[in-house]
Amino acid sequence: MPRIRGANIEEHTELVWAGLAEAMRQLLLERDYDSITMGHIAARAGLARNTLYNYARDKSGLILALTEQAGRPTVARVAAIAARAQEPAAHRMREIVETVLRAFTDRTLQLMFRPGSAPGDAERPDRPFRAIVLEVENVVRDGVARGEFHDSGDVRLQVELLSGVMRAGAERLGRDPASLAATIDAAREIVLTALAHRP
Repeated sequence: MPRIRGANIEEHTELVWAGLAEAMRQLLLERDYDSITMGHIAARAGLARNTLYNYARDKSGLILALTEQAGRPTVARVAAIAARAQEPAAHRMREIVETVLRAFTDRTLQLMFRPGSAPGDAERPDRPFRAIVLEVENVVRDGVARGEFHDSGDVRLQVELLSGVMRAGAERLGRDPASLAATIDAAREIVLTALAHRP
């Protein structure tokens, strides 16, 4: 029977997922995504290969689970920012843009947008990015109601289009992590200009 890493099964599971995420981060620094196998991931995480299959049946399933795990703290932070209804919507949006782009400096989370991933995969209802989009829609609706933001007549479409800006920013950070500050500034300017109220 495999050794339990934590004080209980829940802690063990958390530690295994953290180890898998760290293994994936390290492997991505060393090799191309397509050349990474389940065997590489298991070995780097210190797991038997058949134990890894208890967590995911293949690499795609594992990446799906890892990005979901990696995205949870960002979803919680964005939800907390969005809930600060006493603050202007524009201030909350500025902070959300920065929070999301900073999260995408995590190479594990960047896998949501890897080449070859299914179109729309990042926006699936069970993915962290979709939960963030829903929070952003709430902030935009609030900004429209207060007269801070332009009423386009279709908040969902407006936010979907702005999600493209954030995806481009995340992809840029994947190619050039040193561009974080410039990417945040540019994304904020584009998003807030697009949302600005037009008298």
